[in-house]
Amino acid sequence: MDQTLFPTPHGVDADDPILRLPKVSLHDHLDGGLRPATIVELASEAGHTLPADDPADLAAWFSASANSGDLTRYLETFENTIAVMQTAPALTRVAREWVLDQVADGVFYAEARWAPEQHLRADLDMDAAVIAVQAGLDEGEAIAAEAGRVIRTGQILTGMRHANNSLAVAELAIRHRDTGVVGFDIAGGEAGNPPAAHLQAFDFLHRECFPVTIHAGEAAGVESILEAVQVCGAQRIGHGVRIVEDMDVVDGNGTLGRLAAWILDHQVPLELCPSSNLQTGAAGSIADHPITGLKDLGFAVTVNPDNRLMSATSVTREMRLLVDEAGWDQSDLEWATVNALGCAFIPLDARERFIDEILIPGFERITL
Repeated sequence: MDQTLFPTPHGVDADDPILRLPKVSLHDHLDGGLRPATIVELASEAGHTLPADDPADLAAWFSASANSGDLTRYLETFENTIAVMQTAPALTRVAREWVLDQVADGVFYAEARWAPEQHLRADLDMDAAVIAVQAGLDEGEAIAAEAGRVIRTGQILTGMRHANNSLAVAELAIRHRDTGVVGFDIAGGEAGNPPAAHLQAFDFLHRECFPVTIHAGEAAGVESILEAVQVCGAQRIGHGVRIVEDMDVVDGNGTLGRLAAWILDHQVPLELCPSSNLQTGAAGSIADHPITGLKDLGFAVTVNPDNRLMSATSVTREMRLLVDEAGWDQSDLEWATVNALGCAFIPLDARERFIDEILIPGFERITL
């Protein structure tokens, strides 16, 4: 593969067989996945001062800040990515490179999650921002196709849960549903900003038969997940790692609370992001991360990078960590990938075709 177009993901051995497995990425923030060199170039154009001007030094700063345990420092990392994503050309470039990085990671379906309301500091409105991102996604897919690689992408538009724009973002998503937008989300500070505060947006989207995922169960606990699923009607849960607080299970034996049993019985997908959860304190180590116990109990777990830049990760790296530190095998990785594709925000016929033509054959060709 052309390393100039499709660079091997950070922290991944180019010969790792996991890299060649077909993958799905559902929880993957656009503003958390920029290339450091791109940030440096865009910051120069925008007149934005960075904490470091060398790409390698900047990558190290992002990693150190995200792993500091200091929430203020962690949030500062996003200020430096969002600051350089305020023009149409910048958004298009970032989205294009985001697609190429997915291809390099072995991903054949990916959803780009981002908040249009955070990209209006220059002369863009939210519609123009969505169009610019879609142009980049389309360009990335076309470049991949020319290289003989298959990838399909979609946008998930995110409302900020501490703001009052969620209905406007929901209406924006509906305006662009036939030109690349596939879902809606709310994100931001979870504690003190419950999903039900955005019920007007969710009710509107449900009437429009439009897919919804909600960040819940990361910084806040079971009540946040309950509201997301039972009050706001989310089809998927972003993170959801703290569902374990509603169960008493040791070595596969024990009891599930009402909500945990509902999530399991109805196979509500959990968009789990192991490395990111360690950074935010939602888990202590990969070996002890709840994703493995949830998998063993039959929950619909999926494996995601969350923020590729801040966590210096990729789907391949997350899978490698689970294999090396949590005892996962190839069948576990396939199970999680089937779960992810099964709940992707694309039509059923596309999901079935991907399973038959890409996912199953791809796993059959590789032996870990």
